[in-house]
This record gives sequence, structure tokens and C-alpha cells, in this order.
Amino acid sequence: MSSETSQTDSVAPQESVTACVERARDAMAEIAEYDQSQADELARAVGWAVYEESRCREISEIAVETTGLGDVEDKFNKKRRKIPGALDGMLGEQTIGVIETDEERNLVEIAKPVGVVGAVVPSTNPGATPTLLAMMALKSRNAIILSPSPRGRVVCETVVEYIHEQLDRVGAPRDLVQLLPLPVTKEKTYALMDQVDLLQVTGSADNVRAGQESGTPNYCVGKGNPVGIVDETADIEAAAERIATSKSFDNSTSCSSEGNIAIVESVYEETLDALEAAGGYMCDDSQRERLRELLFPDGHGSLNSETLASPPATLAEMAGIEDPAAAEADFLMIQGQGTGPEYPMSGEKITTVLNVFEVADIDAAVDLTQDILDYEGAGHSASLHTTDDQRAVEVGEQIDVARFLVNQIHSFSNGGRYDNGLGSTLSEGGGTWGGNQLDENVTYEQFYQTTTVTRPIEDAAAPDAEEIFAPYLEQ
Repeated sequence: MSSETSQTDSVAPQESVTACVERARDAMAEIAEYDQSQADELARAVGWAVYEESRCREISEIAVETTGLGDVEDKFNKKRRKIPGALDGMLGEQTIGVIETDEERNLVEIAKPVGVVGAVVPSTNPGATPTLLAMMALKSRNAIILSPSPRGRVVCETVVEYIHEQLDRVGAPRDLVQLLPLPVTKEKTYALMDQVDLLQVTGSADNVRAGQESGTPNYCVGKGNPVGIVDETADIEAAAERIATSKSFDNSTSCSSEGNIAIVESVYEETLDALEAAGGYMCDDSQRERLRELLFPDGHGSLNSETLASPPATLAEMAGIEDPAAAEADFLMIQGQGTGPEYPMSGEKITTVLNVFEVADIDAAVDLTQDILDYEGAGHSASLHTTDDQRAVEVGEQIDVARFLVNQIHSFSNGGRYDNGLGSTLSEGGGTWGGNQLDENVTYEQFYQTTTVTRPIEDAAAPDAEEIFAPYLEQ
């Protein structure tokens, strides 16, 4: 590790963070005159720091080794997919100077930095998340300060070290991307939340809540717990493959991996068979109870952290499930019993367990989906596997989520993909349903603000009040 990121800090938390913020502001002043091509070069430099094959693999290996979460190959592929995806969406887009001119209304929009960004990084994606957020921040000439989770600290250190090397190559100040001085503590993280200009928190409910209560403008994102629906018109084999791929990828570290699925009864058995063929293992009643006791030992929604992003073999061993088929599966399935606090398995599990419900019809599937999201995961996302195009829109109108995916691999596509038009990210807002300020994917567009220049509109006429109210008065 570089001396900058590995040194410990003996200064009081508040003063330590203040020093970081001041260095970040100084770094921003150094690039204040950068044009758009130079800012784009910064984003490319950050992306290349982690995308380059040997570094990407090293970071992925360190992540699994130090956090115990996920799968090396999947983490490698995630970063190699997400980084170019995010860059493809942002490079060439105007985030500096005049970005829009509205001649009809005589308005000019001028883009400017939001300031120093603070980002709280989760242990589930300690390599990809800081990389994407740093790219987004620097794209608009901001600086960013990262606060990693304890489990993800070593990974984040490595990422920042490699980013600094690339910033050196393009002649940009290293303090554009900083890690909080070690040891990273809650006190420093909360001080960061108070002192930065914009905050982005992806991670635990406690951190998200603290970020939203800090008073700092923020794009904190809520809890995921996606529900997938399989209707009677679905291509069953294709739907099962999508769900299986989503559920097993990186051992379900992603908050965009389905926690529950609702299957219409006329295709229930066929879909279960297809899911088993795709790598799933259906637990019997006794095995389901052992899993529940393992994941939620206190009987409600406090998840056992030892089970996070664990492969099925590990979960089976911990739960005392002796069937060899369970250990060989790509994910475990249980039959859904209900929703809400008395049924914690209907909540977010962040591991390779899929809760499977049989429902009478599409209306029952919609009701169940909303019930699950109302319990946990409000506003985040849901999906539908169907061949009925009209139904997709109808169901999307009924379920209150920010993203409703149709015939897609949820954990790949929810955070944006080249083939679905959503912004490429690992941080997704849940709107007011999820207690968030944002109902979109967090992308570069959230990291600049605008000054609106307004001039008088020549020959503009005042609105005619009589004409405006006439239809109302006629009633």
C-alpha cells in the first residue's frame, strides 16, 4: 500500500476529516479550469485504474479474501462490465459550462461542480462501487472522499492506490480521490457526512439513515429486496435461466438479486423444474426451518452477518443440511410461507437463498409483490417474466418501484446495461417509497448542478386568467 492510504491517523476525528475536505477543495481548485475533454480524461483514468485486467483480478481476489463475500470471477466480471458501461454513458456528455440553451424561453443552463462528495462504501462491492462513484464525481470536476466499511477497507485502499497512480499519469492532483485516514471509524464517517457538500451512501440501513439525517444534500439509497414474477405466458426455461443467473451471481452480494419470486400456479411446477435444472435446490420443510434459524437466529429481520453472500455449500453446512445435492447447487430455494416481520425470509437476505411463492394468478402476484416490498425493499425494484407486452405496462402501473424490469437478469440489468437504457451504476434510488430523494440510478448526472441564466422574453404576453379558468367555471 502507498504511505498515503496505509498510514494511521492520531488526530481527532472531526479535525482529521476537516483536513481531508480542505485538501479536496484545494485539489478542485487546481482543476477548476479543466474543459470537458480534460474532465473526461479524469474519468477514463479512474476507470482504467481498476479495469486493467491484472489490477481488476487482484482487486477481486483481495475482496473475497478480506471480506469473505462473493466470488472472485464474478467480481472480476462485474467490474469489467460496469466500468466501460458507466464510461460509455458519460463520456462526451456535457457537464461543464453551457449544457443547454432554450431559445423559446430565453434560458441558458450552465453546469458546475457540486463540491466535495462523501461516499460510504459497502463491503459487498468494495472495489466496483468506489470506482464508479469516483468516475462520476470527477467527470464534473468534483473531489470525492471514501469511507469504506471495515471489511472492505483493504480493497478500498488498493483501489485508491491504483487511482492515484493513474491521476499521476494525467497530471491531476491525488487529493481528488481520498480515503478517510485510518482507522476508519463511525465518528469519522459521521463527521464526513456533516462536512461534505454532497453525500452518497450505499450500504447498511444504519449508514443510510445517518446520511439522510445528517442534513447534507444526499443521494443515499434504500434497501433492496427485489421480487420477480413469472406469469402464465412466460418462456419458462428462459425465465428460470435469468433468475438462476441473477440469484447465483457473486453469491447474491447485489441488492438487485431477487430475494423472492411469485409464480402463477398454472406454470408453478414447470417453473420449479426449470429452476432446479438451472442449478437450484428446493429445501423441504425441515431444511427451510433450519435455514430460517440460521439466517434470522433472533426470529425476525436481523440478518446473521455470517451468512452474507455465502455459497450454498457453506449455508448447507452451517444449517446442518446434509443432502449432497444442496452443497452442489448454485442457489437454495424455499417455499414461501408469508410476508412481514413474522416471516423474515420474505425480507432481504443478501445470500444464495430464494423464497418461492405459488400464486393463483397475475393479480395475486402483484398483491404479493407489493406486500413483500412494503415489508422490505420499498421502491427498489421488481421484475416480470412474460410474453405479454401489454401486461408489462399494466403491472408496472400497479407496483410502486423505481425500476420494473421485463424479461431481464435482475442483478445485471437493474443497475444499468447496454441493452436496457438504465444508467450503469451500483447505487439505485428507491424514491419516496424507499425514503430516498432519488428514484433513478445514481449516475454522473447527479454530480453537477446548474446556474440558469434568464433574460426577458421579447413580446411575451401575460397569461389570460379568464381563458385559463373558463373550462372550470363552465362546469
